[in-house]
Amino acid sequence: MTPGYDKKLYLLAFDHRGSFEHGLFGATPPVSEEIRAKIIDLKKIIFEANQLAIAGGAQKDISGILVDEEFGTEVAHMAIADGVPLAMPVEHSGQEEFEFEYGSDFGSHIEAFNPTFAKVLVRYNPEGDSALNERQTARLATLSRWLREKGRKLLFELLVPATTKQLDHFEGHQREFDTQLRPQLVLEIIRRMQAADVEADIWKIEGLDSSEACDAVAKQSRAGGRDGVKCIILGRGADLDQVLTWIKLAAPVEGFDGFAVGRTLWQEALKGFVAGNLSRGDTVKTIADRYLSCIRTYEAASSGK
Repeated sequence: MTPGYDKKLYLLAFDHRGSFEHGLFGATPPVSEEIRAKIIDLKKIIFEANQLAIAGGAQKDISGILVDEEFGTEVAHMAIADGVPLAMPVEHSGQEEFEFEYGSDFGSHIEAFNPTFAKVLVRYNPEGDSALNERQTARLATLSRWLREKGRKLLFELLVPATTKQLDHFEGHQREFDTQLRPQLVLEIIRRMQAADVEADIWKIEGLDSSEACDAVAKQSRAGGRDGVKCIILGRGADLDQVLTWIKLAAPVEGFDGFAVGRTLWQEALKGFVAGNLSRGDTVKTIADRYLSCIRTYEAASSGK
């Protein structure tokens, strides 16, 4: 099965768990049934925003959602029923090391929902802990082979945390690490994954600060005949202006074809709703408007491709 995907993908991402449990309710797992019910409802609000955006002109077959099984089962089923692209995570949430949420039973959970994509979030630094990297790579190869055998697609979310040594080199400045070193590390990680039989159909990449960096990453993702593979930009919890800047840089680049943005779109609105300062309708509209702003910015920036 040749890796790749043949459509754009604008993902409204809310597979987060800790950001809801602790970030919105100050709770730690296992949460009470009351908090659990509230989180489930908040995820329904975000899906309602996705539906409102589609009603407002977003294209349904590319305006998807990324939601978890733990709190988003109902939303996932609604998305499938409505023909909205669905990505679902297979990783154990909030861990520094990639591990399967459901252990060796990961396959049955994927098949139970039949999502458009199985998604992994991986923290990996080529200059970091080599044993950790090897363990993660082995698990990812197991998943990738299983997905290919089943004719399913992999969405690979890559985070590159700086090592202490790397940050020290930049005198503690994360921004300089992001602009001067991270793009090179991303290329190396993609090369390593490809060599290890980890075949992503879509790479979900932290925002890059130049079109040249975006182009290099896109070309590496498609190396070796992987012509259908695509990259999308993730939001990283940044403010909306920063996310829109990353979108404008990536959108015109061949090989980039969308985004996956989460907290940037819904976090503040949901805080207002939980605090009683925003009605449900206003919360849905606020999220939908921010989501549409990303879509429209991407469309405008990519129009010359």
